[in-house]
Amino acid sequence: MSWSFPIVDALYGRPPGELVDIPSPAVQLSPLIPGADRFEDQSDGAFDSLVMMAPAAVLERRYVLAQALRTLKPNDGLLALAPKDRGGSRLGKELAAFGCVVEEHARRHRRICHALRPASPVGLEEAIAAGGPQIPLELGYWSQPGIFSWDRLDPGTSLLLRHLPKFAGGGADFGSGCGMLARAVLENPEVTQLTLIDIDRRAIEAAHRNVDDPRAAFAWRDLRVGEPFDAESLDFVVMNPPFHDGGQEDRALGEAFIRRAAAMLKPEGACWLVANRHLPYEATLRSVFSRTRLVVQAEGYKVYEARR
Repeated sequence: MSWSFPIVDALYGRPPGELVDIPSPAVQLSPLIPGADRFEDQSDGAFDSLVMMAPAAVLERRYVLAQALRTLKPNDGLLALAPKDRGGSRLGKELAAFGCVVEEHARRHRRICHALRPASPVGLEEAIAAGGPQIPLELGYWSQPGIFSWDRLDPGTSLLLRHLPKFAGGGADFGSGCGMLARAVLENPEVTQLTLIDIDRRAIEAAHRNVDDPRAAFAWRDLRVGEPFDAESLDFVVMNPPFHDGGQEDRALGEAFIRRAAAMLKPEGACWLVANRHLPYEATLRSVFSRTRLVVQAEGYKVYEARR
């Protein structure tokens, strides 16, 4: 059995079809779905109904819940759901803290909360400020909760930064995040162009603010789907590929990044990547590159150079 609605105005993420039936077209608002509308651009009271797959992280989840309540008309409905162990157990309490009366159910290891927007919700501005774009003290650059390693430099990227060569020509940063690798690559004047590519719109927007260089271009897209753009046109690719999807380890993500890099590199073009030590990317690298070299293995990570 699934929840069914005659009309859904807005949708955040992709709720499981066995739990939520959405029969009508809806405005997609997730920053992780390229081409979706920006939640932040929607006017107050724009929607009559909204269905949300709530994020797992606290600041990010409270931010999108607050945006949902801001953009709903008073007394109109929000359906929010999340796995119990990924924020679902707190979902009802968080909605209640905003002033909502919540009807809560459990189904298929998820919590499902239905709430009406109160006439005067409380705490929305504070939640939006806490989960919005900011410069975390430890990172020192623009970022936002929800971006990978949003408030500090992750150790894999740190290791890769310490071993990157001086690149030349045109390249791409796959899964660029808020632009830390790109900033280092662009320090070399022999780099003529660098495209930062990420599935997360928030990361691309942060990178725009962090990477102020005319050689930089930015692409909000999912590297796993669609035809390779600029096939066999790049001199180099750098990446710290993701390996989680929806909270579950998915090695196919990194493998897709590696194959896409091989498709976009010129003959003899170089791919530099860092990965957690336990991830078995070696077979994939060997299958699409002519030469592969382990550069360093340290601190739980490994850095590879692969050549077309």
